[in-house]
Amino acid sequence: MSSGESSAVVDTGAPAPRSLVARVRAGLRQSAAFLVVGVIGFLVDAGTYNLLVFNFGAWGGEGLMFHVPLPAKIIAIAVATVVTYFGNKWWTFSHKQTGSPAREYVMYALINVIAIGLQLGCLGFSRYVLDLSTPLADNISGTLIGQIVAVVFRYWAYDKFVFTGEGDRETTERATGVAD
Repeated sequence: MSSGESSAVVDTGAPAPRSLVARVRAGLRQSAAFLVVGVIGFLVDAGTYNLLVFNFGAWGGEGLMFHVPLPAKIIAIAVATVVTYFGNKWWTFSHKQTGSPAREYVMYALINVIAIGLQLGCLGFSRYVLDLSTPLADNISGTLIGQIVAVVFRYWAYDKFVFTGEGDRETTERATGVAD
């Protein structure tokens, strides 16, 4: 090549963009991991709530917190949140390193406070507006419907505000199982 010619290949140091198929596959794997972590969180939430409020049906069906279901739900959600934080941090979003754990923890907590409000809104509406207080009604409104609303919000918010870092290509490929 003479000194007047330029090279057609320019190495910018940036990784090549991933194909659409690779991005879709990575998104599906991340969504599946989030759902598995969410199912575990759902079981922890439902189990803790039912133990506190209904004592799993033993001793007449009223647990220690039967008459205060909203604080019981807050405790159940808090326990489940600790479980799901580590599941999401170490599995679902492991390829997104933020470099600021303190910021990450604060944002995770803030988003979960909002999500708790969504779940409590569903439970409170059922208990206090519709006047439904059976185990089935509480579990449908606060645990099932409330959890669905909160999960959709959390997935969007975690990806957008909490686990925002860009991992290196090798870490991302390992975490998502997708290589170009």
